[in-house]
Amino acid sequence: MSEQLALLPGYLTAHLQLTLLALLLGTAFSVPAGVMVTRMKWLDQPVLGTASVIQTIPSLALLAIMVPALAALGVQSIGFLPAFIGLTLYSVLPILRNTVTGLAGVDPALVEAARGVGMTPMQRLRLVELPLAMPVILAGIRTSTVLTVGVATLSTPVGAPSLGNYIFSGLQTRNLTAVLVGCVAAAVLAQVLDGLVRGLGAAISRRRRGWAAVVLTTIGLLYGYTGVSLVQDLGARDAGRIVIGAKTFTEQYILSEILAGQIAETTGAAAEVASSLGSTVAFDALRAEEIDVYVDYSGTIWATIMQRESVPSRDAVLGEVTRFLREEHGIAVAGALGFENAYALAMRRQQADELGVQGIGDLTAYARRLVIGGDYEFFGRPEWAAIRDTYGLSFASERTMDPSLMYQAVASEQVDVISAFSTDGRIAAFDLVVLDDERGAIPPYDALILAGPRLVRERPDVVAALRQMIGTIDVDRMRRMNLAVDQDGTSPAAVAGSFLEELRAARRAQ
Repeated sequence: MSEQLALLPGYLTAHLQLTLLALLLGTAFSVPAGVMVTRMKWLDQPVLGTASVIQTIPSLALLAIMVPALAALGVQSIGFLPAFIGLTLYSVLPILRNTVTGLAGVDPALVEAARGVGMTPMQRLRLVELPLAMPVILAGIRTSTVLTVGVATLSTPVGAPSLGNYIFSGLQTRNLTAVLVGCVAAAVLAQVLDGLVRGLGAAISRRRRGWAAVVLTTIGLLYGYTGVSLVQDLGARDAGRIVIGAKTFTEQYILSEILAGQIAETTGAAAEVASSLGSTVAFDALRAEEIDVYVDYSGTIWATIMQRESVPSRDAVLGEVTRFLREEHGIAVAGALGFENAYALAMRRQQADELGVQGIGDLTAYARRLVIGGDYEFFGRPEWAAIRDTYGLSFASERTMDPSLMYQAVASEQVDVISAFSTDGRIAAFDLVVLDDERGAIPPYDALILAGPRLVRERPDVVAALRQMIGTIDVDRMRRMNLAVDQDGTSPAAVAGSFLEELRAARRAQ
């Protein structure tokens, strides 16, 4: 618990930055837009309709859309900016709709009376309509506040730190303490911010100026802290820092910590980890020089980035991937870590023995009455299409789930087959059997250290430090490290630290 609480100030500050600034911009747009809609009725459908359409887009998808959209514009495509824009868009509809509803609900007789005493349209709006509509508008802001706090936890996969870091990493590493801390902190933050808006509304309606001043001062202090901390964060991100990316599963958390430790020890450069990035988000960020290094897999680059369908030899894939990355994107393959983490289909050993299934081809006769589970990406990846088409598989049902839950799902007989990862220690822990890919549908998946263009140009010492990691991790060692996190509850940083200490000892003994 103490380890998780030590992370809380940083994650909470980052969450506040996203939430408060998105709400500020969302309110600044929505209230004037709501006023315009009530004045120009023809704007009702296009403005409210557009806001409604945005609201129907799944929040994680909206945030993910920001990454390629911003990259196409040549601006920061991961981190604070895409999350901020996505959250701002999500905050608009409740405030906009309530502004329109509140203004439309003002008694026409009062508006007419204001016109009769000679008030201008702006005076009527400022002195009559907005004050009377304010309770309804504040109700919309309250709704938007709670919504934005919750959606902000999904900013982690686009590279923006938040309380969602607790939740994403906790789910992947089976650390329920981290998940609990993240959920409780987000809930408390939502209640505090909602309480401030509610208190402001009560003070205004009861004309308690002193209480309104206290609430506004508190809100002002929060915004002041948010602004100052954001400026400090941006200022601290100097060109000398090395940013290491990590995707959303245990192995990536461990490897990113290993690379961070290796870089810091060997070069003295400050290294930080940007964790829980989406798969293509990590590659796009490396290409755009927003992260400097991460571990990817030759098969992922081959199938997803290069969009190749054939599966040549392991050496041929590695050679072509290396050449493609260097020539097309200026990315260097610092080397292979020494193990392969391939996609694989796995079953409970007992069920596989009962059915006589040893390879993927043996599934063909039984697939129509079996259920297969896969991670978020699997059923949309070329690898699945290759497996399905090569072996002619048609399962009774395909279920997408969190990668950390797949192994538990197959062990508890909720699914029959899963898209396992060959280095996952839970294969042995749950007594699963990996099915042979007799026809070679799955490409090789060597774990490769990818160094971004900036490191290649400016930091050859860091690239040299990364090359020292070539061949240092075999598949058995990677499985043990994964299992130490997933089953024993050891933190990825602690597992990485132990590995680096053993590596140093082995080098000294040579």
